[in-house]
Amino acid sequence: MQSVVGLGLLCTLIACRFCSGFYLPGLAPVSFCEGVKDSGDDCQSLIQLFVNRLDSVESVLPYEYDVFDFCDDDQEKKSSENLGQVLFGERIESSPYKFSFMKPNKCQKVCAKSYDTSRKDDQEKLDFLKNGIQLNYQHHWIVDNMPVTWCYDVEDDQKYCNPGFPIGCYVTADGRVKDTCVINSQFNKRNTFYIFNHVDITITYHSGEGEGWRGSRLVAARLVPRSVKHGNAENPTCDGPPMELPGDLKGKLNLTYTYSITYEKNNDIKWASRWDYILVSMPHTNIQWFSIMNSLVIVLFLSGMVAMILLRTLHKDIARYNQLDQEEAQEESGWKQVHGDVFRPPRMGMLLSVFLGQGVQISIMTFITLFLACLGFLSPANRGALMTCAVVLWVLLGTPAGYVSARMYKTFGGEKWKTNVLLTALLCPGVIFADFFLMNLILWVEGSSAAMPFGTLVAILAMWFGISVPLTFVGAYFGFKKQPIEQPVRTNQIPRQIPDQSFFTKPIPGIVMGGILPFGCIFIQLFFILNSIWSHQMYYMFGFLFLVFIILLITCSEATILLCYFHLCAEDYHWWWRAFLTSSFTAVYLFIYAVHYFFSKLQIIGAASTILYFGYTLIMVLIFFLFTGTIGFFACFWFVSKIYSVVKVD
Repeated sequence: MQSVVGLGLLCTLIACRFCSGFYLPGLAPVSFCEGVKDSGDDCQSLIQLFVNRLDSVESVLPYEYDVFDFCDDDQEKKSSENLGQVLFGERIESSPYKFSFMKPNKCQKVCAKSYDTSRKDDQEKLDFLKNGIQLNYQHHWIVDNMPVTWCYDVEDDQKYCNPGFPIGCYVTADGRVKDTCVINSQFNKRNTFYIFNHVDITITYHSGEGEGWRGSRLVAARLVPRSVKHGNAENPTCDGPPMELPGDLKGKLNLTYTYSITYEKNNDIKWASRWDYILVSMPHTNIQWFSIMNSLVIVLFLSGMVAMILLRTLHKDIARYNQLDQEEAQEESGWKQVHGDVFRPPRMGMLLSVFLGQGVQISIMTFITLFLACLGFLSPANRGALMTCAVVLWVLLGTPAGYVSARMYKTFGGEKWKTNVLLTALLCPGVIFADFFLMNLILWVEGSSAAMPFGTLVAILAMWFGISVPLTFVGAYFGFKKQPIEQPVRTNQIPRQIPDQSFFTKPIPGIVMGGILPFGCIFIQLFFILNSIWSHQMYYMFGFLFLVFIILLITCSEATILLCYFHLCAEDYHWWWRAFLTSSFTAVYLFIYAVHYFFSKLQIIGAASTILYFGYTLIMVLIFFLFTGTIGFFACFWFVSKIYSVVKVD
């Protein structure tokens, strides 16, 4: 137990160390110099601002930047996106915001837009823009692979740096000020939208003095959004009243987008730690650390108590049984009396073996992904790397899935090996893909940027059928060539009658109770993971997540072993499926918590967003069901094999 705790803490320390003194492979620093030509030079002067898709906490549907009719880039360049970015709906492209290093600008015009509500096309654009403001959609801008943040004061005089900023804000018809309209007392007209058409950008740089590199490197980019009505679009001054868009606008509207930029020198911030000011300002960070540590201490204590009680009780049982002669043993009751039935093949052994194969594939994938993230290779700076790594690992781990499924199916006495390998390769991935495809259809209909292109869907299918399925067949081939797993005791021909069970040893109460402890060790982390997915907050504490992952393995194993032992003592030998379902019931608690999170924490509105939320949640629940069930099953399988091999049963 101590070694596990030490390993987790070591990974946490390593992650913290890598966050402060190490940067990711493949993300090379870029130097900027004043007044140099970019072509063929290792130091450039042009700073290009990129824009990502816009999202909202009130809608699951992200949209591309161009959909809102903002300023277009005449020489638009789309950034190359990896598989993870495509799956998350990221769409990074260049913008017309281009700056020359160390050349400040005040109230620089970007573009001007004109709308006439008598034209249907213009009215639709305005309606879409109003809807985006009403749902509080957020810009996400990028400079030198670093988010442009909006920093503002929150409670207790703390500063929060948001990696996004809103399109605008809205004052309702009854005078209620929504979202960011509270920052300015001039935002007070009823049924009026205020568009943030001006940004004051501040770029902080490290001059490179004493560092040994040429030029300067950007270490922070901040902005302050403002709403400004420009009297003269050709020569804007950026000191006018707020730019209003009445909810019942009729006629024409002229909208001018502008920016101001200043440069600030700060050699105290190292380039390798330039993300720190964003991560440190994340809300409830200190509470998260305290809560996680408190949860881990409680879970470790309970796990230690369970292990101690179980080992002491079991040790006494084994010693007592081995001291009795055969006649006295026949009069005893308990787990030894079912040794002739405990390894009787379960019902629906085919399905159980398929679940176990898929669970092993997911477990190995999760472990490797979290370990790499713990070392800092999958940080938020490397966009999409986490999802890309997980998908690629899942595809390449088809061989262990096929091997485990085939080996367990053969141990259960199954003979339909073709059906087994096909179900292992297609059943669970097929359910997930069908769910994902339906969600993608909704995104297509809604015109969201998260809708996966048809070519990407074909590529995923090619990876599935071209790599994962053949590897599953290879694993199944070697699994069926092996002999069945040898059992320590023989199975009787006639099944033993199971006596009446008490309420707590019946299957359903035991399964329901079995998922409580594992869920208790993850629900705090689950809250922050759901925040990162649905509230668009950065998640970076992979060291603690890896530690919680290890604790989850321990609690799933011990809870399953403990309940399995109680059931065997009650002479109920149907433990195969119960071992799987006891720990996998944690996924049911995960779903219940996700429902609670949806209604209590999120502000999502609309049928499409609701369907998308629960559709993606079901995918998460299924993956977690297979993962936890597999961990509990193999822990129980090892335990049962061990105890029946160390006692005299003849």
